[in-house]
Amino acid sequence: MTETLRRGRASLAFGFLVQGVAFALLVTRIPALQDQYGISDGLLPVFLAGVPVLAGAGSVGAERLVRRVRPSRVMRWSQPAALLALLGAGAGDAMWEIAVALAAFGVAVGALDASMNMLGVSLQRTYGRSIMLGFHAAYSLGGIVGASLAWAGAHWDLSLFVLYLPVVVVLLPAAFLGSRWYVDDVRGRGDVGAEGRQEGQDGRGGGGEGADGVVVFRTLLPLCLVMAFAYIGDSTVSNWGAKYLQDVLGSSEQLSTVPYNVYMVMTLVGRGVGDLGVRRFGAVAVVRGGAVVAAVGFGVVAVAPGAWVGIGGFTLLGLGLCVIVPQTFAAAGRLFPGASDVAVARLNIFNYVGFLVGSPLVGALGDVWNYRGAMVVPLVLVLVILRYARSFAPGPDRYGDGHERARTADVGRSGNGL
Repeated sequence: MTETLRRGRASLAFGFLVQGVAFALLVTRIPALQDQYGISDGLLPVFLAGVPVLAGAGSVGAERLVRRVRPSRVMRWSQPAALLALLGAGAGDAMWEIAVALAAFGVAVGALDASMNMLGVSLQRTYGRSIMLGFHAAYSLGGIVGASLAWAGAHWDLSLFVLYLPVVVVLLPAAFLGSRWYVDDVRGRGDVGAEGRQEGQDGRGGGGEGADGVVVFRTLLPLCLVMAFAYIGDSTVSNWGAKYLQDVLGSSEQLSTVPYNVYMVMTLVGRGVGDLGVRRFGAVAVVRGGAVVAAVGFGVVAVAPGAWVGIGGFTLLGLGLCVIVPQTFAAAGRLFPGASDVAVARLNIFNYVGFLVGSPLVGALGDVWNYRGAMVVPLVLVLVILRYARSFAPGPDRYGDGHERARTADVGRSGNGL
């Protein structure tokens, strides 16, 4: 069974990487998509807002699906759908074609984000130690690879279809083949038995479950707010980093591309070592530390006298924000041990809420006030995460009592030391 877990962990990490590549290839080539389809500046925000809205719908759909099928099946089919939608976005020339492609991409990505984090949470529970940050590190690496491919496509003036086709041809069969080794954990599926409560639950409610064995939103709400605040910070960097450096700090156009690249590299570094931090200090300390570092990063960006100091602030932002989202998913799994898949799917919706709110909020404040002042808003929201840090503490009846539980595995009907 140990080999099964290792294969499951490696294949899931590859799935995260593929998702990072696909998402980066889309968002970094939005100007090219706009030119290819003749999308006006006024209409572009509608298209951009539609993707996270439909992704939220996809996450809701995944919640319903995992009551009937295992999360591995949802991920197995949603990942190819997202890749094919990406290819479709690069292949057309009519407005309706890009609308259909982006709609399909949004729904597929929502189901994919939810299902792959369900699998990550259940694998972490089975391993009995923090591994969730490693999966998100693979996503960050995929984002760097995707952004680099997008840069190469722009540098050599490749059409979007020519850029996307080889990526999809390579990654789609590889991801589908890797899906053979996904490892499900039926304890987190939230299956409902004949008496209307989750199988394996005694009906009294454990941790976050109510008396009927379902996820209690009031209990999940602190984590939902943390997820939204973290993504408001993330969307601020991705959408306004370049503009801020160029318009406010007076950098060159070339230098203005550096903040997002630095941010992504630091998310990879932070997530690469973050699991060790959780094992050593616990999730609460890591989340608190991440929130403080991110707040300092926003503060440095807000008061930076020049471009290089601003880039230093974005570096801190990458290190701070990167640990919060993976730990939020993991905390939801601990909070609802008998319904973790449902909890993860609902929590995942606030990923898109933060993305939808963050960019327009900072833009509006920048227009009516100034962009330095606008950076104070995500700074304050990140600091609010400190108030909810105790939500990341493991309970005495869940894995991670103290920091960790014994490194045991429970796959199927047997357990083996790892």
